[in-house]
Amino acid sequence: MGNPILKTFDYSFRSFLKHRVNGGMVLMIVAVLAMAIANSPWAEAYHAFWSHPVSLQVGGFNLFSHHGEPLTLMAFINDALMAVFFFSVGLEIKREVLVGELSSLRQALLPIIAAVGGMIVPVAIYFAMTAGTPAEGGLAIPMATDIAFSLGVLSLFGKRVPLSLKIFLTAFAVVDDIGGILVIAFCYTSHLAGGYLLAAFVILAILLIANRMQVMSRTFYCVSGIVVWYLFLQSGVHATIAGVLVAFTIPSIPCLNVKKYITRIRENITEFPHFDKSSILLTPNQIDVLKSIESASDKVISPLQFMEDRMHGMVNYLIMPLFAFANAGITLSGGGGEIAGMVTYAVVLGLVLGKFVGIYLFTWLAVRMRVTSLPQGMDWKNVAGVSLLGGIGFTVSLFIANLSFGASDEILLNQAKLGVLAGTVLAGILGYIVLHVVLPSKKSVLSRADS
Repeated sequence: MGNPILKTFDYSFRSFLKHRVNGGMVLMIVAVLAMAIANSPWAEAYHAFWSHPVSLQVGGFNLFSHHGEPLTLMAFINDALMAVFFFSVGLEIKREVLVGELSSLRQALLPIIAAVGGMIVPVAIYFAMTAGTPAEGGLAIPMATDIAFSLGVLSLFGKRVPLSLKIFLTAFAVVDDIGGILVIAFCYTSHLAGGYLLAAFVILAILLIANRMQVMSRTFYCVSGIVVWYLFLQSGVHATIAGVLVAFTIPSIPCLNVKKYITRIRENITEFPHFDKSSILLTPNQIDVLKSIESASDKVISPLQFMEDRMHGMVNYLIMPLFAFANAGITLSGGGGEIAGMVTYAVVLGLVLGKFVGIYLFTWLAVRMRVTSLPQGMDWKNVAGVSLLGGIGFTVSLFIANLSFGASDEILLNQAKLGVLAGTVLAGILGYIVLHVVLPSKKSVLSRADS
């Protein structure tokens, strides 16, 4: 059953991370630290560090290898750890589609329309500014919204934010993620190795069958997921897509429903043998009863919910900051317009202006044409503020920038990263200012709560 003290500490630590630490603030601090180091006397060591090879080898087989070559630490973060990030995103998407704001067309229509606008307009702005230049390959960079970062800014307002506004931001950011995943899958795939891809889809089919047969072993799905990831890595399709596809196979229905769980707990409590206060040890019967309660507790949580909950801290406070630290180290030196160029300005305008215009305009058109209506508690002023927050791209935007320019042009990659960071900060500040003005004051919220 494990050490109860360690379990209590683990629960308290994860609860602290989830409820007390703003993930967006952590990302921003790490990004600033990376830029500071990349422009310090330690810059050479910082950049060389990410080129070290990573291996997990058994005999002649190295799990962390691509076509026989070991992954560098940078590639390990971007191809392996980010696959875990996208696995977490896939779990969130599946939950939203099953029981969340995307579970019905009526609920999902407004955020879907808003997200479509928030993808089309930034891409159009970027294309208009870079068409016919080498920078054109980064079209998809300004189309993403970072859920953790944008919700982190929104959480600064506490109870002043209507619940409907949080739901709207979360829902259109999830749809944004779907768009980003599709772009990665179809636009950044080359030199397909059909054998590896076929083997990966066979395993995915087995996982779907296991789901239908109510196989609930989390270990089975995790080990199979690692195999699928490796096959995708060798196939030519970006390995992070494996994380999303495996997430869609994870069972979302628990083995034991809540009613049966409560009944079993009551029975166990009733049958629990008399406890001897003078003894510090449990009897074998008492241990059996506690094991039965623990087993029932485990079965009442679906694998999807369990994994999503357990991965929250690891993804938001380890993987994403590590990704940011590795990828946000932009060297602000050089001449000939190398620090900031057209790609920088196109990304900034796409994230700040494009996202705002796209989300707000498409939302307004949907309501104006009576396709749908604004949820209760939302108005056009706070829609404007949250539309600006949609321009916080960061994680996925940096990721797509790496896919676009990482292997071809380091100067364009640096310019794109600078655009992502500048656009994210500017969108966050403008969104905060607008929401600070339009949301009710803390005093009025408190007086409403008292009444």
